[in-house]
Amino acid sequence: MTDTLSLAELKQTALDRARAGDWAGSADALRTILAQAPNDLGSLLLLGDVSHSSGDTQSASDAYRAALSLAAQAPNLPPPVQAGLQRAQARLAEYASDYAARLDGLIPPDQRSTRFHQSLDILLGRQRIFLQEPRRYYFPGLPQIQFYDPGAFDWVPDLEAKTPVIQNELRAVLAEDQASFRPYIERTSGHLGAQDHHLLDNTDWSAFYLWKDGRKVEENCARCPATAAALEQVPLDFADGKCPSVLFSVLKPGAHIPPHNGMVNTRLICHLPLIVPGPAWLRVGSETHHWQEGKLVIFDDTIEHEAKNEADQTRIVLLFDVWRPELTEQERREIASLLGAIDNFSES
Repeated sequence: MTDTLSLAELKQTALDRARAGDWAGSADALRTILAQAPNDLGSLLLLGDVSHSSGDTQSASDAYRAALSLAAQAPNLPPPVQAGLQRAQARLAEYASDYAARLDGLIPPDQRSTRFHQSLDILLGRQRIFLQEPRRYYFPGLPQIQFYDPGAFDWVPDLEAKTPVIQNELRAVLAEDQASFRPYIERTSGHLGAQDHHLLDNTDWSAFYLWKDGRKVEENCARCPATAAALEQVPLDFADGKCPSVLFSVLKPGAHIPPHNGMVNTRLICHLPLIVPGPAWLRVGSETHHWQEGKLVIFDDTIEHEAKNEADQTRIVLLFDVWRPELTEQERREIASLLGAIDNFSES
């Protein structure tokens, strides 16, 4: 290939060699063109086609992606170019499908560990990466786990075993005084963004508190003594004026809590499902869990999450927060002191 050929002559040479099946010679001519005119859309598309025909899918992918990126900035392209772009998109989809099939075939899905399966879905673009994004306080170095295995917590079996007595106390409260259940998001609650939240002052999501913002609600605990006693064996994350919160959390039929992130990543949120009359779910990051009565759910609420009750009756869980198990006792004391001080400074 001589340096004295014009771009027009080089393009004709590339076309002639492609028609003759000389894929390597055509690709060489096209790369010479693109070295001088990197935004030549037609040459990029032809390089993709030539590379595809020669079986070099990596080079074809690179050329097709470059062409599609360039075309996104160039409206009103002629029909032949649009057809070439559609072909490029179709082939990229084909390559992605073949790549996924090869990787999926390495280890059958039913033989994969949960985390490896999740990593493969992320690699192949089938799942987003969700990370902790607390709205108020971030503690570094903690693992990014969406749902925790309840079996890793020694206090869980005893609490789950108390489900029937906790259900009985809940039903007694419901029968005596439903007015004690207040909207979870109230105008005076201090929730970030509460001013425009569709659940503001809305009893579709409501709460009956045993502990609220680190303070025991004595009257309500007296009405639910077995529930209060059961929680004495749980590592609640005490920080004056901040946490824990322990409540019966009510979600009425059809109610949807939209995606959001919690305030601090030093705690985990726990749900003990008490009344689950039908389909109702909790999504945390890329995983969706369907509540089952008496089966504890533990998750990191600083990872984007949402919930919905799709049943035609009310769903109620016992909701509470605990220290993350990765924190040392010293770290817990330090964090509790800091969170309490933040609230005190905010009020002064």
